[in-house]
Amino acid sequence: MEMSVKRFFERYQRFFKESLGGGMDMDEAASLYTSEFIAASPAGVVTGKNDDQLKQVMAQGYAHYRAIGTKEMRTRDIGISPIDEHHCVAHVAWTATYARKGQADVEIDFDVHYLVRKLGEPKIFGWVSGDEQALLKKHGII
Repeated sequence: MEMSVKRFFERYQRFFKESLGGGMDMDEAASLYTSEFIAASPAGVVTGKNDDQLKQVMAQGYAHYRAIGTKEMRTRDIGISPIDEHHCVAHVAWTATYARKGQADVEIDFDVHYLVRKLGEPKIFGWVSGDEQALLKKHGII
């Protein structure tokens, strides 16, 4: 499971890079998630469905990332905590690089903990993240 989940997040990182370049394939994006999911952050806990609304929200999210100067999103480390033979938590350490007008680029490190199900290809069924908006404000991105 560990190797297939790590390969999955390599694919996820490639997709993110393509999306930052404007080359989004929303069907591919949707294929990374289960039919339903849960997300938790300091802003709250939400559930959602993998449907056209999700694709629209993701497209808007990638457009927002481009608008605030996101140049790159790369993994620093991926740790796996197995739950059972079909589920795990993937602890993904990310580094995001942002362009800032008239200033040097800034890199921000953050972690997201993904709930992953592996019945065939791995898929994300949930995630827990920190306060993204506060982190972006702290670093002068927004």
